[in-house]
Amino acid sequence: MTRKPIIAGNWKMNKNYGEAVVLAQAISNRLEKDWLDRVDVIVCPPFIDLKPVKTVFEFDRMNVELGAQNVHWEEAGAFTGEISVGMLKNVGCAFCIVGHSERRTLMGETNEEVNKKAKALIAANMKPIICVGESLAVREAETHEEFVCAQVKAAFAGIPAAQAKSCVVAYEPIWAIGTGRTATPEQAEAMCVAIRQTLAELYDATVAEGMRILYGGSMNPGNVEMLTAQPNIDGGLIGGASLEADSFVDLIKACL
Repeated sequence: MTRKPIIAGNWKMNKNYGEAVVLAQAISNRLEKDWLDRVDVIVCPPFIDLKPVKTVFEFDRMNVELGAQNVHWEEAGAFTGEISVGMLKNVGCAFCIVGHSERRTLMGETNEEVNKKAKALIAANMKPIICVGESLAVREAETHEEFVCAQVKAAFAGIPAAQAKSCVVAYEPIWAIGTGRTATPEQAEAMCVAIRQTLAELYDATVAEGMRILYGGSMNPGNVEMLTAQPNIDGGLIGGASLEADSFVDLIKACL
């Protein structure tokens, strides 16, 4: 089965309003519209930058999707500092990252919370990008496949197959995020195979084969071709390399 690749840029806590507009415009200027028929491109800026970034791509008629970096599962209420699915959808978000390793480790986000966020997004016809991954200690203990597959099972608990199809999974080895270290193509592929096998166990082989799995650990123009050549890696969730238009567009071109 041929799966359309995804290149998703996670800007994290970078770029103020003006800088976000400049970066979005630089990306738009370097893209060819027909590329977007072959690669799904998503940008995930900070909350305050969502609307201006969306406006840039809409004005240029570039079919670049907008994604958020986090969401709360409740519709509204006394949740100071949080943002709802409805708010994200209202500004044009189609995707949202949930369970990123930085939120798991720094903000204490749990598997159960990831599951609730994914369900809330699906209910609003938005697509979760569900992040899973292991620390260096787990990798060195050689329990990484068991650990990551348990995260997958917890994230998809109670989500039926028809809804799971719209979800994206991003494998991000924590030890390779922002460190300059990268899992070898063989290491990344082995984990993505295990994730796809877990999805097949939860649903069936057809559903699992149709779902897209991204690699999210320091993918850059120097290693993108080796990683995306692996049969179970369908693109990347990009951190640092998404903050420069040239490197981000180079990653997109590598997937054409």
